[in-house]
Amino acid sequence: MIGAFEPRKVEFKNGEFLRDASCRHATDRRIGQALQQAAATLKDAGLEMPRLDARCLLGHVLGKDPATLSGCRDDVLSDERFGRFNELLNRRLDREPISRILGTREFWSLPFDLEESVLDPRPDSETLVEAVLSTIGDGTVPFRVLDLGTGCGCLLAALLSELPQAFGIGVDMDPAALRVARRNLARIGLTHRALFVCGNWGQALGGGFDVIVVNPPYIPSGEIESLAPEVINHDPHGALFAGLDGLDAYRNFLPQLRELLAPRGLVALEIGRGQATAVTSLLLESGFASIEYHQDLAGVNRCLVARQEASESQDKKGLGMAPLCR
Repeated sequence: MIGAFEPRKVEFKNGEFLRDASCRHATDRRIGQALQQAAATLKDAGLEMPRLDARCLLGHVLGKDPATLSGCRDDVLSDERFGRFNELLNRRLDREPISRILGTREFWSLPFDLEESVLDPRPDSETLVEAVLSTIGDGTVPFRVLDLGTGCGCLLAALLSELPQAFGIGVDMDPAALRVARRNLARIGLTHRALFVCGNWGQALGGGFDVIVVNPPYIPSGEIESLAPEVINHDPHGALFAGLDGLDAYRNFLPQLRELLAPRGLVALEIGRGQATAVTSLLLESGFASIEYHQDLAGVNRCLVARQEASESQDKKGLGMAPLCR
C-alpha cells in the first residue's frame, strides 16, 4: 500500500475497543464513547477528517443520519453493531474511502451506487454540469446528450435531472461499469430517457448530439506515486491514467467529436490541474473554436467548453436529426 503511515488495526475484544496495545480501553460502549475513540484512532493514523469519518461509519451501522448521533450519545451499542463498527473502522484505517465502504456517493445531490469498476465521483466534476447548464440557456429544449466514459453515470444523470426534455446516451468500454450506470439511473428514475452503449469513446455512434460531456483519464502515468492510497488502491486505473503527459485520451477521442456534434453543439471536457493550455491546443487542432475555461471551487481551471460553429450545410440539417448509431 502506498502511504506515509503504517495502518494500525483496531481490535474488538471482550467488549472492549482497543486502538493498540499501549492504548487505554474504551470499556463503555456508548455511542459517544465509541465515536470519541474512533475519531482519536483515525486522527492518530493521519486521516484528514477523523470525526466526520467516524460519524459516517457509525451512522451507517445504526441506519441513522450521522448528524443525529449527538442526540443519542448515551445509547449503548450492541455487540453486533459494535463489532460491525470496528470492521468498518479497520477498512478506513486501510485507507479505503468512506464512499467505497458505504457503497454510495452523492453527486449533484443525487445518490450513486459504487462498485470497483467505476471511478468514485469527485465534487470537482460538478463543474462540468454547471458549465453546460450555464452555457446552453433554455433547459426545456429537447437536447441530445452524450456522456463518453460514463462510469457510474453521474454526469449523464445530473444533466438529465436538470433538462426535463433531454435524452442521453452513456458510453463506456467496461460492461461492468455500464451495469452500475444503468442501475443508478433506474434508482433516480431516468432510464426512460437514457441509453447505454458499450464502446470505445464515440466510435460506434452517429452524429446529432447537442451536448457532449467527457471526464476522461488525465493523470500522467509518472504521478502514480504521488496519489493518495484512497485513489491508487481503490479507483480503476483505466479511469485515472492517460500516458506520460496525461493527454492520450484527449488525442484519442477529440478527432471524433466534430462528427458527433449537431450544428452549434458544445463539448464540455474535464481537465487536470495545469492542462488547460495543452487541451486547448488539441481542441483547436480538432477544429473547435470559442473555447471557454470554467473553474472549480478551488479556483482551478477544471472544465473547457468548446463550441462548433455551424456551416451553411449544417444549418440546413437542423438539430439532432442524424442517426444515433451507425
